[in-house]
Amino acid sequence: MIISRTPFRVSFFGGGTDYPGWFNKNKGAVLATSIDKYCYITCRYLPPFFEHKSRIIYSQMEQVKNIGEIDHPAVREVLRFLKIHQGVEIHHDGDLPARTGLGSSSSFAVGLLNSLYALKGVMPTKSRLAEEAIYIEQTMCKDNVGCQDQALAAYGGLNYVEFGGEDHLQVRRVTIPEERIRNLEKHLMLYFTGFSRTASTIAAHQIKNIPKKGKELTVMYQLVQEALGLLNSNQIKGFGKLLDESWKIKRELSSKISTPQIDNIYETAKRAGAIGGKVLGAGGGGFVMLFAPPNAQKKIREKLKKLLLVPFKFENLGTQIIFYQPNGE
Repeated sequence: MIISRTPFRVSFFGGGTDYPGWFNKNKGAVLATSIDKYCYITCRYLPPFFEHKSRIIYSQMEQVKNIGEIDHPAVREVLRFLKIHQGVEIHHDGDLPARTGLGSSSSFAVGLLNSLYALKGVMPTKSRLAEEAIYIEQTMCKDNVGCQDQALAAYGGLNYVEFGGEDHLQVRRVTIPEERIRNLEKHLMLYFTGFSRTASTIAAHQIKNIPKKGKELTVMYQLVQEALGLLNSNQIKGFGKLLDESWKIKRELSSKISTPQIDNIYETAKRAGAIGGKVLGAGGGGFVMLFAPPNAQKKIREKLKKLLLVPFKFENLGTQIIFYQPNGE
């Protein structure tokens, strides 16, 4: 029995520049962190006592006789990629719902790779997990996903990640004092809007718009560098104002990124004292992250009391094998 734990992520700046359609010709970068909300994958070789050969349990349960019968794209393609022909049982549990902008699909892919490698007795590097998860999602599953989610899920921590060029997918830990990181955490509020969306559909619209959005994407890339400078110089309030600026630009990338409900939530929060914020992930629903001084957060909670506030902290470990008994002993 193997159990992996893989974090979800919160992205601050640079989202949209991590798509190949952009960084194959231009530089891309994001500033993002993994958080202490996780995807858990349990797996084992399934004893041959059943009519089915493999069993996969997530929001549905699949019992199949061969890999080709599996409906779940990531499970099917990871098993193919790793050439696992024995029957397996795979069970997924998540701290937060899927399709909500926290990179859950990529956390699942990274965690599943990590678990099944462990089942085979292999200990892959973080970079291998990230790169292979990107290949599986983009090429094998043909999902409209970028490259930041897999890197954050694999490495963990507050990171500056670069895309494109000879040094593609460089993950660099943001090295600022722990006290400053805790202060940044205290300024963040994470709200569930109550409606999820299919990120790939929204991302497809955004990707299609890339040739027409060069100006906006260039500015979003530049804002990553500016945000790093603000963190390094301990200008936390300026970081929040930059989030607000970035959100206004992100909304221009696709008409599907925001909705009237999201706009209302954001404007209500700003009137109550929030400085900035954004919708996480591709947009259209899911989680809204707000940046607000601690002394303004009580009023924001009152104004948004119909929404679910999810407390969270940053985490630093990335994907981990937390239980390892490969022979079931």
